[in-house]
Amino acid sequence: MALMPVADALAAILDGAKPLPEESTALDLAYHRTLARDVVALRTQPPQAMSAMDGYAVRAADAAEVNAKLKVIGEVAAGRPFDRALGKGEAARIFTGGVIPEGADAVVIQEDTVAKGGSITIKEAAILGRHIRPAGVDFRQGDVLLEAGSRLTDRDLSLAASMNYPELPVRGRPKVALLATGDELVMPGTEPGPGQIVYSNGYALRALMRSEGAEVVDLGVAADTMDATVAGIRRARDLGADILVTTGGASVGDHDLVKKALEAERVSIAFWQIAMRPGKPMMHGRLGAMRVVGVPGNPVSSYVCTLLFVVPLIRALSGRKTIHHAREAALLGRDVGTNDVREDYLRATLEDRAEGAPIATPVTRQDSSLLNYLSRARALVIRPPFAPAAKAGSPCEILRLPE
Repeated sequence: MALMPVADALAAILDGAKPLPEESTALDLAYHRTLARDVVALRTQPPQAMSAMDGYAVRAADAAEVNAKLKVIGEVAAGRPFDRALGKGEAARIFTGGVIPEGADAVVIQEDTVAKGGSITIKEAAILGRHIRPAGVDFRQGDVLLEAGSRLTDRDLSLAASMNYPELPVRGRPKVALLATGDELVMPGTEPGPGQIVYSNGYALRALMRSEGAEVVDLGVAADTMDATVAGIRRARDLGADILVTTGGASVGDHDLVKKALEAERVSIAFWQIAMRPGKPMMHGRLGAMRVVGVPGNPVSSYVCTLLFVVPLIRALSGRKTIHHAREAALLGRDVGTNDVREDYLRATLEDRAEGAPIATPVTRQDSSLLNYLSRARALVIRPPFAPAAKAGSPCEILRLPE
């Protein structure tokens, strides 16, 4: 079977991926959810002209000269508007957030006045409109302030609250079932027996997928038997998973049973093995509405494949405006050799500079089992198939790893 190019594999995985249905969620639960519809302001903010400082509301013409004296006729606090208009030669004590009284068109800050008895003396001339927040200076009723497909930030939640929304229309969270396979795997904190290794892949993959907004269900580790692997696939289906991610068991060995188990469950396999390094033994198929992505068992391969293929799928199902990873230009920090038929994703450290492109230095060991080097990396240097050798300082393309 010919190796599928990376771009074609991603297109196959994303084919027909539509945003999940809309649901409503309270503001406190909406952080990092994706908006299903544009959200328009239900009110104008501020609804009336308000003071930006503590001081005195005045008519600018009355306070245009130093030592002008004005009669103080009342007080305006936030939430307690003044009930009459200012006349000539009059001022009103006002506090930050107080509604500007009718007739006033400037605020003189407290420090620029001297108060005595029932009057004030101006020590710095007033300027028309100074220290006043006009009505609607932030936004107006009907303004579209949050757009469909946006992933809500903490600041967006404050904005939505100010727009008078107690809850927001968001897309459903994709449910991802994660199934590991392998007799050799034991849990962290366990003493490995002969030939066993500590299971590590799931911790990175679950964190990565959750950070993208997915609901992740951990199906644990299935033994290297058809019965155990099939049982894991059926459990994912019965849970209503949108995506099943399997790790390990996707290669060509006698104990690599994932492909056989998927086919036994009538999963339609779209591809198996892709032209990339790390991650060649990756597969994709569908079981009804559930999309299946089988990533390799080697830790680096499983992480890179999940980042490149599962994350965009989660974003598509979440209704995000931005689905694909952003690539950027960089300079190589060391020489690299020629490439073969596969597209390479080299783990690299990254030096950001005040000016010019960052410097990406591929780590010295690129073996797909080496987690220490993956942990140190901040980016992937992308090398196209058949790329020629390149010297340090040559331009390259990178994909930053999540911080």
